[in-house]
Amino acid sequence: MATPAASVNPAYDPKTDPARKPKRSKDPGWKYGYWADLGNRDEVTCTLCGTMVHGGIKRLKQHLAGGFGDSKICSETTTEIRVEMTNYLEKHKRQRPMYLDDEEEQVEENGEADVVVVEASAPVNEVESQASKVMPSSGTAAKKRRAAYSFKAVAVSKGKEKPKGNKTILEMLRKSPEEIVDGRRKGSYQPPIQSSTKTKEQHHYVDMQWALFFYECGIPFNAAASRQFQVAVEATAQFGSGYKPPSPYQFGEPLLKDAVKLTSTMREDHERAWKHFGCTLMSDGWTDRRGRHLINFLVNSPEGTFFLESVDASSEAHDAYMLADLLEKRIEEIGKEKVVQVITDNGANYKAAGKHLMERIPSLFWSPCAAHCLDLMLEDIGGLKEFKKPIARARRVTTFIYRHGRILSAMREKTGGSDLVRPAATRFATAFLTLKSLHKHRDSLKSLFVSEAWTGNKLAKTKAGEDVHDIVLSTEFWNKVEDCLRASAPLLIVLRVVDGDEKPAMPEVAALMNQAKDRIKQSFAIPTKKTLLKKIIDIIEKRWVKQMDHPLYGAALYLNPGKLHPLIRDDDDATVGQLRGCFLEVLGRMVEDRDTQDKIDAQSLDYEALRGEAFSNIRAKQNLEKMSPLDWWASYGGRAIDLQRFARRIVSLCASSSGCERNWSTFEFIHTKKRNRLLHKRLNDIVYISYNRKMKTRFQIRREKKGKSFDPLVIEEFDWDNEWADSSYVHPQGARGCDENDLTWAAVDEALGASNSLRGRNLPRNASRCATNSNPRLDEDESGLGNEEEEDEDPHDDAYVTDSEDAPPDGGESMEGLQAANNHDEFDDGY
Repeated sequence: MATPAASVNPAYDPKTDPARKPKRSKDPGWKYGYWADLGNRDEVTCTLCGTMVHGGIKRLKQHLAGGFGDSKICSETTTEIRVEMTNYLEKHKRQRPMYLDDEEEQVEENGEADVVVVEASAPVNEVESQASKVMPSSGTAAKKRRAAYSFKAVAVSKGKEKPKGNKTILEMLRKSPEEIVDGRRKGSYQPPIQSSTKTKEQHHYVDMQWALFFYECGIPFNAAASRQFQVAVEATAQFGSGYKPPSPYQFGEPLLKDAVKLTSTMREDHERAWKHFGCTLMSDGWTDRRGRHLINFLVNSPEGTFFLESVDASSEAHDAYMLADLLEKRIEEIGKEKVVQVITDNGANYKAAGKHLMERIPSLFWSPCAAHCLDLMLEDIGGLKEFKKPIARARRVTTFIYRHGRILSAMREKTGGSDLVRPAATRFATAFLTLKSLHKHRDSLKSLFVSEAWTGNKLAKTKAGEDVHDIVLSTEFWNKVEDCLRASAPLLIVLRVVDGDEKPAMPEVAALMNQAKDRIKQSFAIPTKKTLLKKIIDIIEKRWVKQMDHPLYGAALYLNPGKLHPLIRDDDDATVGQLRGCFLEVLGRMVEDRDTQDKIDAQSLDYEALRGEAFSNIRAKQNLEKMSPLDWWASYGGRAIDLQRFARRIVSLCASSSGCERNWSTFEFIHTKKRNRLLHKRLNDIVYISYNRKMKTRFQIRREKKGKSFDPLVIEEFDWDNEWADSSYVHPQGARGCDENDLTWAAVDEALGASNSLRGRNLPRNASRCATNSNPRLDEDESGLGNEEEEDEDPHDDAYVTDSEDAPPDGGESMEGLQAANNHDEFDDGY
């Protein structure tokens, strides 16, 4: 309906009519509202979106600010308007007066009248009811003063009240920092109104302060992804302005003690798992930067790995009896009935200590570390003359590329930003994983060494550069790399399972080793590789039989339904009989009661034949190979309770002490050159907190990412401190690929004579060797580079050569450059 003014003047705009707004009002809301109907001043119309708001100018400001449940946000509002309205509403918030009774007048004078005391455990409705019981009285001006509602949280402990400080209703209803961070990481987090009203400039200012802190203190950037960092930031934000951070003394003394107590509460969950599943005690030794010999102790179960403590054994003789005493003391602290096995490395002193422990505790098993055994296998295989040379040459290629920045940048451009070196949990796993990466990017490497980025570089004219060029373009070199991968890849699969402590590996190891040997035999099933195959199998059998011939592995495989019943279906009676013998041997040692032994033995026959009310279930048969052994026994073993209890203590065991290696990495990270004066007690406390909290987060992330690919061997952050890389970090740049043409790399090799150049390099030394040996022996079954002398080190060190365009001419090297050229240890390949 048109107003009278509008009917007289068509250009009339009620939004700008001063009569439709209150006179002399300083409320900012009237800049964006007016009375559409002067007769009903309770209705205010928004000038931005035209919405009519009921409830006066305050409700219009809520409409502009947004975030109020009973008021719809304006669709045309801006960030600046929202901030302005929110600040005004917050500043002029009405505080309701609360009048006190006469009997509380004395309390008010002591400064306590403004506080309603409510127990922290009281529900919200009780809080509201207690606040509503305060009735006004006829009192004085002091009683009539305004008082904000605030609540004092009271914690009752052992009959004593310990006030925790004042809390408003908003603080009591707000989520904790841990809940907010977990919701944010899961993607179910909704930011609060206060953070939504902040401008980009305000957000950038806070981000910049954190960035400057990281840069100034040299903190690794991946620390920002830590859950605890995000919790600390959220807790600081909830505290509000004026928070004073702890001092160095507080970090080193009182807060460290409190953090140890807080971390110790995590042990309760682990202890429940130790009682239910049994556990593995792991131990290993390490010498720190101050020459102290530390021995650490960890416990593994399906709940995860928990670090107990480390012991300074520098003043002790590290013989078998001392180690056995230390291990026995920890077993008694955990509980003898909970510890199923002890895993250490394969050293002679630990092996003897394991035998002493088994004599003292009849139900206990000592097991060698399967990861250590597999690493020794890879070391022996890498030491074969057929593999030693290609590994040395591959290392020469990677160290050459990683110590020259421009070549490294060009390599990353060809590989699409990928690195060649794959730092792994063990040294020899690094070697073979890097070979795999080289083989994956072989075409990109070949493209690099025929591109202008290489031919126009000074390094291409050095002897070391020519050698690397010939290695990369040699077809025979890549054939040797493929042989290395055929021999190592099946063992790396076993090592991945053994090294990953999120899933019990004991029931899988023996079957995987048999599969690995079969796979290697298939890969070398040609007459010319027969001798090489025999060497590889001899190494595997020697290491496995000598160190890992253990009844626990056989018993775990017997109790793995997905592996046992295929053997039964194939009528492999010899293997099944051997596994049952291991099962009975472990049963006789772990279970002392004869009646219980008889029950488990009888129930195991039903399990083997899939009969009886427990194992004849149709779903139990369908899920034999679909479910993990631990889940299968939990689901279908309940009617054979004695066998189920025994089985879950076996199939839940780990097979390596890899947790100790990760623990030493934590020690090494904390005990740096700058912090090498840390006392052992403080060092132990810091590692106790860091390792256990990281392991809990690690297991939580792995469970959240269940089903996604994860390689426990590969170090998640690139590590430059290894023998395959030696350079300063260069950011990846460029794109991947090279132009395709009709040429093959074999033709390029033949045209350039790369393989012939590699063969001819050592001919003078080979001739000298043949002259001193009247009856030289050559392996006829191996072709290619088998008759060359082994390369123990890089004979052509290029440390004095730079690929910088600003460098002086080749003839102008300084004395420092010549000394670097003669320093063979600086870039020693390690062979």
